[in-house]
Amino acid sequence: MKIVKLCREGSCCPAVTMFEDKVEIGEDANTCVLTRDEFEILKEKILAREI
Repeated sequence: MKIVKLCREGSCCPAVTMFEDKVEIGEDANTCVLTRDEFEILKEKILAREI
């Protein structure tokens, strides 16, 4: 498992938590769960500036 915090000073602190089979993005009750394949598609679209 790997956890990356997405914090800025004075703001909320969502995290990306990577497991072997899934990725959780968010904080507390505001969490999105993606499969690793879905996360890879999201990452590719972000890097390609599609979103």
